[in-house]
Amino acid sequence: MGRILGIDFGRRRVGLAISDPTATIAQPLPALTRREGKRPPVAAITALAQQHEVTEIVIGLPLSLQGDETAWTAEVREFGAKLADRTGVPVSWLDERMTSVLAEKTVRSLGLKRSERERKDRVDTAAALLILQAYLDRRSRA
Repeated sequence: MGRILGIDFGRRRVGLAISDPTATIAQPLPALTRREGKRPPVAAITALAQQHEVTEIVIGLPLSLQGDETAWTAEVREFGAKLADRTGVPVSWLDERMTSVLAEKTVRSLGLKRSERERKDRVDTAAALLILQAYLDRRSRA
């Protein structure tokens, strides 16, 4: 086995999570901030993947509520293809519909001060955790 990197790819931030070496439990990593109009942080994520000896990457796939692919879905797929090419690690996809809503509810339930709860990077990290943990759970049942 090896570690799996989970990614919630957003327009402003990239939420990240990493599995333990047995690929059982997801753990948070700091979210990366994207600057508007700039390229996605492929180099930074590649460095993280190498540092943590990642053997697989799972990215949340943003589908419409009806389950259709959108222009944003195509952009996220393009990012995943670049990441797979740069890292040499296979990329898998997981439907992320409703993940952000669940992540917001999870962060609100933590009992943090309002200023800490409202930090968007916490929500993006929680979304990456949920994506990765769902993927890990699905793999363990297979």
